[in-house]
Amino acid sequence: MENIGDSVIRKEALEKVTGKAKYTHDERTKGMFYAKKVISPYAHAKMTAKDTSEARKVKGVRAVITGENLPLIGEEVRDRPPIATDKVRYHGEVVALVVADTPEVAKRAANLIHVSYQPLPTVQSPSHAIEANAPLVHENVAEYEKDEGIEPIPKSNISNHTKIRKGDIEKGWRESEVTVDESFSFSPSDHTAMETRSAKAEIKANGSVVIDTSSQAPFMVKKLMNDYFGIEVGKVIVNTPLVGGGYGGKASVQQEILAYIASKAVGGRQVEVFYSREEDMITAPCHIGLDAKVKLGATKEGTLKVAEIVYLFDGGAYSDKAIHLSRAGAVDCTGPYKIDHVKCDSYSVYTNHPYPAPYRGFSHSEVLFAFERTMDILAKKLHIDPLQLREKNAILPGHTTPTQVRLNRSTIGHVPKCIEKVKKLINWDEGELVEVNDRIVRAKGVSCLWKTSTIPTDSTSGAILTFNEDGTVNLMSGVVEIGTATKTVLAQMVADRLRIDVRDVHVRMKVDTQTTPEHWKTVASRGTFMAGRAALAAADDALTQLKKIASTILRARVDDLDVGNGRVFLREEPSVGLEFKDIAYGYTYPNGNAIGGQIIGRGNYILRHLTELDPETGKGNPGPEWSVGAQAIEVEFDRRDYTYKMLRAASVIDVGKVLNEKSARGQVTGAMSMGLAFGGRETFVFDEQARVLNPRLRTYRPIHYGEHPEYIVEFVETPHIDAPYGARGAGEQGLLGMPAALGNALSTAVGVPLRQLPLTPELIWRTKEGIGE
Repeated sequence: MENIGDSVIRKEALEKVTGKAKYTHDERTKGMFYAKKVISPYAHAKMTAKDTSEARKVKGVRAVITGENLPLIGEEVRDRPPIATDKVRYHGEVVALVVADTPEVAKRAANLIHVSYQPLPTVQSPSHAIEANAPLVHENVAEYEKDEGIEPIPKSNISNHTKIRKGDIEKGWRESEVTVDESFSFSPSDHTAMETRSAKAEIKANGSVVIDTSSQAPFMVKKLMNDYFGIEVGKVIVNTPLVGGGYGGKASVQQEILAYIASKAVGGRQVEVFYSREEDMITAPCHIGLDAKVKLGATKEGTLKVAEIVYLFDGGAYSDKAIHLSRAGAVDCTGPYKIDHVKCDSYSVYTNHPYPAPYRGFSHSEVLFAFERTMDILAKKLHIDPLQLREKNAILPGHTTPTQVRLNRSTIGHVPKCIEKVKKLINWDEGELVEVNDRIVRAKGVSCLWKTSTIPTDSTSGAILTFNEDGTVNLMSGVVEIGTATKTVLAQMVADRLRIDVRDVHVRMKVDTQTTPEHWKTVASRGTFMAGRAALAAADDALTQLKKIASTILRARVDDLDVGNGRVFLREEPSVGLEFKDIAYGYTYPNGNAIGGQIIGRGNYILRHLTELDPETGKGNPGPEWSVGAQAIEVEFDRRDYTYKMLRAASVIDVGKVLNEKSARGQVTGAMSMGLAFGGRETFVFDEQARVLNPRLRTYRPIHYGEHPEYIVEFVETPHIDAPYGARGAGEQGLLGMPAALGNALSTAVGVPLRQLPLTPELIWRTKEGIGE
């Protein structure tokens, strides 16, 4: 396995470092038109009039679209107009499109459109949304077309309710000697990917719709275009080149719909919809917010007995992925711990905020913040070391998940081993709190994590290998290269199975839904698992063909043949064999007779034994395995001005098997950085009318250069038997526990429990001094 585990240079590295890599917005077509969005300045308002007359007079304007006669859209509930017509439900919602010859003309015309609004009361949080007299974001939620299993509550702001019921809650409370009951909250925020969203659409003369998009889910775009507009599936062609970061935000379908509508309005000409940074932050789907209540019961010795949880997810103005996010949060509601009695109610709740897309971890970092903070509060009440409490209750093979899946050595990673390693990496035994001087203290915080992937039970992935005349191989997969190096890892797998140099595997980066085998979505840390299984199946198919043709030429049984170094040879006599290049396009005998033809390997993979959740108990198998880990951070806190510096952050993730060392470390480090930014810096600031006040990078606050801690990353390897080479997901896991670890460290430093994000000096000061907002 020379190719597995090595730090292979990414296949697209040269293009990226030289600036030659092409993204959706980089490509220009002669004669292309440009669309400009008109967005709402209000979060909740009736539109009483739209005056487009002046915009239509501008020279170069080809169409002005105001949204009438368009279908309602949405992945799980059809509750969203592509362009708002009667009323707006969030600040930044699209209310009109202008299509023109140039972006400048389109912008000038868009500025001339005047919309009259009648402001309505706003819903500012999920907790506000469920109050008895809260304004309704959607008046007729029960009447929307929806997927099976989704049950909105009529005349309310609740779009769905997921129940988890395990064990006997009353028994759990009777067995508990110590309890804690805590509440937590944080607002929506942004994904802040480097590449903002864009899409181009063109309707061909034969009715084909060609869409180029910066999407993590080109095959979902294809499916939804058929669902929403009745376009024949085979006539929807979606192209996705390299994507400049997505983190789940580009898994939602929005800009593609607008581009298609714009193209249809101008007779099918190609139209581009491009998002400015401000539009990317407030118009496009965001990172979900949460209000949470966690109540835990334990014995005096620290054995967890019962958990009673309410998660109110900020579903924003439209459901889209909010329902699925709230369901995923319920599935893994307790963190990686053995708890026999669990009750969790997870709600997707409408508010007047931007609607959410997945965010790296698919609601797991959000629920883990609430649960892992509660674990620390329980540890302090019990006077037990926080790591000891976690290790004592760690979930193990033989235990059951909240959805009552019985785990085994393959399906669950090794939580205690992760805890043991992170304890050493962060020098935990030095103490949680160290006084540096009268003003400065150093504090450490820890958390554990776990995650499974609640994706559709019929999710599939395919791969195709074609051989070149020189014996090298072309790999095609529907995975989108969003910065995770997944396609490089797939090349490593193919090279290993074919026993060739990874440099002889050429990877097609661009996805074209007409010619590329389907991969459900590039989300949920499932690219390596699912596409890897498909790629290995394609490699095995190719090997079967290579051996079959070689057996004819060498006059030997297929099972007497082996491969290596780009050759097929006799096992007992390796010198007798054929180069791949001699048979990859068939073989020609000296007399001119030919056999065989180009070797084309094909493979696919579909998840097995997954089930839907029981609507009353949540019982069911939502994912193939659970990745686990432990994380820690050390901060230096100034007690006078409430500022802090992050010194060291450590992660130990059970990845099953490290396939590419540097890539894996890079993935976890980048995810840790995002987790600390989410925990300590990033949030939308809303005014009293639910308008976003900081929709630009001058005022929205990611971590800046020089503010990062030292990142320490190590791995545990507990193989997942079904996965290629035993590898578990690693793309999201480094983020999941970091907000909680930071909250735990700062709570220790300041001496009061911190229950909100982001953990800014002002928030810490207000909490310490008991000052309300």
